[in-house]
Amino acid sequence: MEIAHEYGDLVYLRLGSQEVYLISHPDLIVELLSVQYASLVKSRFLDRARVLLGDGLLTANGTAHLRKRRLVQPAFHRPRLAGYARHMVECAEVARRRLHAGQTVDLGEAMMRLTLAIVGRTLFATDVEDHASSVGQAMNTIIELFDVLILPFSEHLDKLPFLPVARRLADARRTLDRTVREIIQQRAREAEDQGDLLSMLLAARDEEGGRLTDAEVRDEVLTLFLAGHETTANALTWTWLLLARNPECERRMHEEIDEVLGGRLPEFEDVPALRYTERVLAEAMRLYPPAWALGRRAIAPVHLAGHTLLPGSVFVLSPYVTHRDDRWWPEPEHFDPDRFLVDSRPKFAYFPFGGGPRVCIGERFAWMEGVLLLATLAQRWRFRLHPDTRVDIHPQITLRPRYPLRFTVEGRLPQTNQFPPRETGDEPDGDIHH
Repeated sequence: MEIAHEYGDLVYLRLGSQEVYLISHPDLIVELLSVQYASLVKSRFLDRARVLLGDGLLTANGTAHLRKRRLVQPAFHRPRLAGYARHMVECAEVARRRLHAGQTVDLGEAMMRLTLAIVGRTLFATDVEDHASSVGQAMNTIIELFDVLILPFSEHLDKLPFLPVARRLADARRTLDRTVREIIQQRAREAEDQGDLLSMLLAARDEEGGRLTDAEVRDEVLTLFLAGHETTANALTWTWLLLARNPECERRMHEEIDEVLGGRLPEFEDVPALRYTERVLAEAMRLYPPAWALGRRAIAPVHLAGHTLLPGSVFVLSPYVTHRDDRWWPEPEHFDPDRFLVDSRPKFAYFPFGGGPRVCIGERFAWMEGVLLLATLAQRWRFRLHPDTRVDIHPQITLRPRYPLRFTVEGRLPQTNQFPPRETGDEPDGDIHH
């Protein structure tokens, strides 16, 4: 934030022998993600993620990435989203029944458990509740150690098992691998298409008729297993915090939920009507984008703002920085979901899911999940920030809270009476609805 504010939209940094450029202007971000993307690959940050994720969709480059994306993409088409919605709401309804008035909860941990259950049900048609604690601990270890993983020569840690950091990393990897193997083996024994992502991966054939190897299936399952719950859980955690700090926005969201649902559980068809709830989520991801920084490395010359930047250059793009630029977002620290009623900002002034050919494959899944979970939980409960809670960000792989975010649970009864129709001006063409 300080570097971008002081030096501008294209900032040159030298870190050891590495030439790094911090890119903040939306037009330059478009150039990198959508125009000159063929000259770029993922940075060392994600190269090192192969230690955990193998060659999954997130870490693959070039033709390998394109092949994997084509195989996975059908799992996120609209007809399948409708089926996922039902599982999302069922999991959220179970989670809200576990709450009671006066209870103090760490919503970060609660959202992790909830989104992990949803990933298990929607993408792998299995119950992962028994694995939630061990997976959570393994994820925390991986995230804590990732700063070590991106250091030079960290790829040799496997050869130094006597080091405590190497042992912790190996234990976390074994836990995640074991969980994924159990999911895959269970499905293989069933030998039945459950209509989920795993069934599709096991049956998928590429253009040459080849199937994914066992290792490739493992890599894709693990990538979506982790990415599919970590980011959404963080987005929801920050959303609850912002709602607790902005009671008028919370009141408007409650009114919309009560009006649209009338006391019943939400369904897939309700998502387009929950416009304000979606804007609440969008504004939360503006202020606290789960994927707070993206990295790219040039493999060919890149032409940017009148400069030719050489192969090997690393580009850092930060939604956190661009989303708080007052040229596109007046009073950027202020929480205002109605910002998204206006669509006069440049493309990529807002990019919580990345962009271009490598835009997050689960973006529509995540929007739907966020709206449905907010609606289901807020229908019965409101959350008040515990007075002793410390709030700070912890920017690692994702944007997590540095300390547990503890909230006190308060009950609320949904209003089931009929509300007058909303003014049509509440839904202009500029709304962010997907």
